[in-house]
Amino acid sequence: MHLPPFPWKPVNSNCAGASRPLWVAGLLASVVLAALPALASAAAVGSAAAWERVPQILARIVPPTFPARDFPIGDFGARPGGEFDNTAAIRDAIAAAHAAGGGRVVVPPGVFLTGAIHLRSNVNLHVAKGATLRFSTDPKAYEPLVRTRWNGMDLMNYSSLVHADGQENIAITGGGELDGQGSYETWWSWSRNKILDTKFKKSDAARDRLLEMVAKGVPVEQRVFGDGWFVRPNFVTLARCRNILIEGVTFRNSPMWQLHPLFSSNITVRGVTVTGYGPNNDGCDPESCRDVLIENCTFDTGDDCIAIKSGRNDDGRRAGMPSENIIVRGCTMKAGHGGVVVGSEISGDCRNVFVENCRMDSPELARALRFKSNAARGGVVENVFMRNVTVGRVSDAVLQVDFVYDEGPKGPHRPIVRNVVMENVTSQSSPKVLSIQGLPQAPVGNIRIENCTFRGVEGADLIRHAGEITQVNVSVEPVGAKKPKTE
Repeated sequence: MHLPPFPWKPVNSNCAGASRPLWVAGLLASVVLAALPALASAAAVGSAAAWERVPQILARIVPPTFPARDFPIGDFGARPGGEFDNTAAIRDAIAAAHAAGGGRVVVPPGVFLTGAIHLRSNVNLHVAKGATLRFSTDPKAYEPLVRTRWNGMDLMNYSSLVHADGQENIAITGGGELDGQGSYETWWSWSRNKILDTKFKKSDAARDRLLEMVAKGVPVEQRVFGDGWFVRPNFVTLARCRNILIEGVTFRNSPMWQLHPLFSSNITVRGVTVTGYGPNNDGCDPESCRDVLIENCTFDTGDDCIAIKSGRNDDGRRAGMPSENIIVRGCTMKAGHGGVVVGSEISGDCRNVFVENCRMDSPELARALRFKSNAARGGVVENVFMRNVTVGRVSDAVLQVDFVYDEGPKGPHRPIVRNVVMENVTSQSSPKVLSIQGLPQAPVGNIRIENCTFRGVEGADLIRHAGEITQVNVSVEPVGAKKPKTE
C-alpha cells in the first residue's frame, strides 16, 4: 500500500495563523476514519456500553506480517564484541530487506555496538535471544538532525536511537535487549547532574528557547537544536507510521522517553520489558496516536510507566490530533511516577482509554491512574475506563487529577477531564485514595468509582475544585484496620 503524503509544512499561508507549523492529519484520516466507532458518546451510555466497544477497536489493531526472508547483519559486515561500530552494517541490512520487499533483519546472539537505526517499511528488526544492541553515547552517532518532538514540541534534533518516519509495516521483535546506555555519566547528566547533587539542567536554555519558538509560531525547520543544546533523544520514535509491532524485547536505560509512537496508528506493544531509572525515562508514550494495544508488558521506570500524550501548547493545538482508542491490559507496573498517565503534554486531547487486568505495585510507584495538565496546555481528556486492576503500594494516591502541574493556573486554556470510571480496583497501601486538584475556572468532574476496596490508607483525600465524584460500593480501610475474618 502506498503511504499517503504527510507534509511537514504550514497550511495555506493566506489563512489566519497559517504561518505556524503543522503535522497534517491526512495519514490517520485516510487510513482509519471510515472505521471510527461512535465512542464519543460513551459518557452518556456508561461504562458497560463503552467496554462493549473494545472489540471493535481490537479488530482494527492487526500486527504486521513479514515475508519469510532473513537478512542476518553478519552478512553485511557486523561484528560482535561491543567495540566495532555496526551502524553501517545494520543500515545496509535494513536497506536490502526493504528493497527485497521486506523481511527480518536478524541480530544474532552477542553484543553489537551501533549508532542510530532507521527502520524502513516492511522490515522487522529481530533482536534474537542472547543478542544486545548497545547504542553509542556519542551524540554525533545520531546526526544528521531529524524532525521530531521533544516534550510535545516540534523541533529539529538528534535522531532517536531507533527512528522511523512515514513508514508502514515495521517491527522490533525477538527475545534480546536494546541498551541505550543512559546514565548520569552520559545522557542523563543533560537533565541534571545527580552525581554532583544539583538540579541545574543543561537543557533549560533549550526548553525556554523552544517554548518561545512554539509561542511565536516559528517554522519547525528553523527550530534547530542538536550540538550544544543538550536535548536528549528518545529511545524509539516511530513518527507518521502505521502497522507497528514491538514484541518480546527488552529496552533499558534510554536517554529520555523509551517508546514513543508519534502520529501513528495500528500499534501493538506486546510482551515488552522496559527498564530505566533516569530522568524522564517514561516507559511507553503514544502521542497523537490511534488504535493502540499495550499488553503483557512490564514497566520499571524513572518516570511514568505509560504516558498518553497529544502535544504541548500551540504545537499540540495546531496539529489537533488526539490520542484515542488505546487499550492497556495485562501489564505490570513497578517503579514510576504513575502506572497509566494521561498528560501532561495533552493539548491535542485524548479520548477512549481502556485499562484492565494490570498489576501495579512498588514503593517507588507514586500513583495508579494519573491525569496532569494546566491552563497553558489545556486539552480535553474524556472516556477513560479502568477495571480489574490490583494495586499494592503507591507513594501518593491511587487516582490523581492534577491541574496545578507545572504552570498551573497560568494560561488561558481550560483543561478538562471528564467521564473517568474506576471499577473493581483494589489497593493495599497508600497515603490517600484521591488527589484531585482542579482550577477555579476548570473544576474536575464526572468521576465514578465503583466496587473498589482501598486498604492501608494513611490519610484523607485531597480534593479541590472538583465537581461530581460518585462512589458506589467503595470501601476505604485506614492503616491498622483489621481485615474481616472469613469462614
